[in-house]
Amino acid sequence: MIEKKLRKYIFPSVFAMLGISLYVLADTFFISVAAGANGITALNMALPVYAIMYAFGSMIGIGSATRHSLGKSVGTEDYDEYFSNSFVCTLLLSMFFVLIGIFAPGNVLTLMGADDIILKTGLSYMRIELLFAPAFMLNYTMTAFVRNDNNPNIAMAATLSSSIFNIIFDYIFMFPMNMGMAGAALATGISPIISMAVCMLHFCSKKNTIHFVKKIPSAKKLISACQLGISGFVGEISGGVTTLTFNFVLLKIVGNIGVAAYGVVANISIIGIAVFNGISQGLQPMASEAGGVGDEDAKKRICKHSLQIGMIISALLVFICWIFTDGIVNVFNSEGSAQMADYAVVGLRLYSLGFLIAVVNIVRAGYFGAIGRAKECFIISLMRGIFAIVFFAIVLSKFMGIYGVWLAFPVAELTTFIISLVI
Repeated sequence: MIEKKLRKYIFPSVFAMLGISLYVLADTFFISVAAGANGITALNMALPVYAIMYAFGSMIGIGSATRHSLGKSVGTEDYDEYFSNSFVCTLLLSMFFVLIGIFAPGNVLTLMGADDIILKTGLSYMRIELLFAPAFMLNYTMTAFVRNDNNPNIAMAATLSSSIFNIIFDYIFMFPMNMGMAGAALATGISPIISMAVCMLHFCSKKNTIHFVKKIPSAKKLISACQLGISGFVGEISGGVTTLTFNFVLLKIVGNIGVAAYGVVANISIIGIAVFNGISQGLQPMASEAGGVGDEDAKKRICKHSLQIGMIISALLVFICWIFTDGIVNVFNSEGSAQMADYAVVGLRLYSLGFLIAVVNIVRAGYFGAIGRAKECFIISLMRGIFAIVFFAIVLSKFMGIYGVWLAFPVAELTTFIISLVI
């Protein structure tokens, strides 16, 4: 049965992406305890840089894995070259971030809007984050190919293992070892290495059908992969674009305390978007296979059931955000700031409404990418992840102040949904 098999891909993928989001939450919690609101603000200004690295890693890794699956299903000769091409191209691109980490981490943090206080708090975190760029980015290639090679459980185990490591060593590095925010960055930087080590269990097994082909990197294959990986790219970059836009708007309206409040909202948002991306990535192997052989019935059932799962999860997330709002905010408000709590409580409730529509946009974009319809995937992804959210954050904030900032996400998702119905 298609639906039963689909769930075997989707749920491990969802748990894996949830694991990634949980260690961002762990960072936020431990940093809030160690460095207070300034620490959360510094972390929130570092998140767009994470998003850029994740976005490129996701686009190349997931797009290459999709091309590999499509080529394998129809028997093309060069499908096996996509893994090595993805690995080498991602490694080369990651060196750009490493160089910035060595020579200009402070400039990046200043560009994100940091003043002298935030710069002092977050400089070590930014430097370490950039130096570990190869691990962050290559992890996408490893997990995407393992999942597509009929081993979603290993891909899930890899991600969950890295998350558990990060949470435990966040505490060890920050408190017993007294490394502060540098410790949080170090734990986060090592965690994708743990994930890749677990993925090697598949590559060393008899079930593995993926091989590293010794060839000069192909720009043609890279572009071809990126066309289908655009959903993953925008899925990751959208969080960074949103965070960057919201940071600057909130700094102008209410200052650093507004950015700290958004830090709480953004971290809960990361969980929701991660889960939806998990569904989008989980449907990809089966949808690519159905698309490759032209099975229209299977394609429709895969899309429909994925959306059903997504809607149930999104409704649950909104329920939690509305019922347990005060408790969620208090976890990250170690200094007991009443002003930050007021901003964050309202923000979380309004912002979370967007989950109900975002899940449809993300799943449909992932589905279109999986079956090779790059144009539809590109339009939906780019609209929801960049254009609409930036436009409404700026426009609504001018008329409604901070309330307009919180409402920008659901309004942007609704606009994207309407456009997606047309296409």
